[in-house]
Amino acid sequence: MIDEDKALETLDARLRVLLPEQYQDSYEQMQPVPMRSAGLKYAADGTVAWDEMWGSFCDLAIAGGPPHKGQLLGPGVEAEINEEFDRYDEVGEEICRGIRMVTGLRAYISPTPGWVSVTCLSDAMAAWLVRAIVMENVAARRAGAILELPVAPQFRLEKEIKNVITVIAKTCHYWMGHIPPHQQQAIAELFAKISQESAVVAPAFPDAGIGDDHRRLAAAIATAVQRDTGFARSSHDSADWVGIECPNVRAAVWMMRALVTTNVLSRREGHVLFLPINPASDPRGALVSSAFARVYRWACARGVLTTTDPI
Repeated sequence: MIDEDKALETLDARLRVLLPEQYQDSYEQMQPVPMRSAGLKYAADGTVAWDEMWGSFCDLAIAGGPPHKGQLLGPGVEAEINEEFDRYDEVGEEICRGIRMVTGLRAYISPTPGWVSVTCLSDAMAAWLVRAIVMENVAARRAGAILELPVAPQFRLEKEIKNVITVIAKTCHYWMGHIPPHQQQAIAELFAKISQESAVVAPAFPDAGIGDDHRRLAAAIATAVQRDTGFARSSHDSADWVGIECPNVRAAVWMMRALVTTNVLSRREGHVLFLPINPASDPRGALVSSAFARVYRWACARGVLTTTDPI
C-alpha cells in the first residue's frame, strides 16, 4: 500500500503539471457532459468564418470532459485519396485554412497521404496536443514540433472538416490561453522525464494497412490485460487500437487520464478504453499491457475500481 500511495502521489503531481489550472484540483470530479455544438458561420465571400464560431469550448477530454467525437475520426486511405484527388486537395486546403484562422499556426497538406501538418510553437506543444487530441477521438501524430491531423476526400464541411478544425481550436485554446509559459516548460521537463522511464507508445497508423503481425500484437495485448486485470477485450474493432471493456464510464475516464502519465496514448468510446498498437515502439505489447496493469492497481487503490468489479 505504501508503494501504491507513493504512485498515486506521483500520478496526481504529474496531472497537475499537465492540466490547465482550472482542472488541477477538480479533475477527479469532472463529468463528461458535452456542450451544444456551434453552427457554421459564413463570411461575406461565402467561406466559413472559422475564427468567429466559438466563444467557449467543452472541457478537455484529457481532464475528464467529453471527447469531441463519439468514435475515432481517422486519416484517409491512400486508394480512396487517389480516386478523388481533386476533392482531397479541396478538403485539405479548407482544413488548413481553418487551422490557420483559429490558431495562427502554419498548416499545410502533408506529403504523407491522409494527413495535414501543423507547425507548433515547440516540441512540448506538439507533444501535449497529440495526447489531448487523441483523447478527443480524433487521430493525431507528431514528429518533433510538427503535428499531423486527419484528412480524407469524403470529409464533409459541416461534419468531419468542422470536427478537425474544432479539436485543434479547442486544444490550442487551452494550451495558449490557459497554460502559462512556466507551466509549458514544466510540461516539457515532465515529458522528458517520463520518456526516460518508458518510450512513447502511440498508434502506428500504418500506411500499408493492418497486417497479421498487427493483429497478433493486438491479441497479445488483450491477453496480457485480461491475465493481469480480468478486463476483457471489447468486440469493437478499431484499426491501430485494441478495445478493453471497463466496468463503467468513470473507470474508463480515470484510467485513460492516468495512462497519459505513463507515456501510453489512449482514448475511450463510452466505457471502452482503447489502447494503442505499435509494432515498432512496443513489438510485444509489454509497455502497453504493463502500463494498463499499473493504472488498474492505482484505480483500485484510489477506490475507482475494486477487484470484484463486474466486466
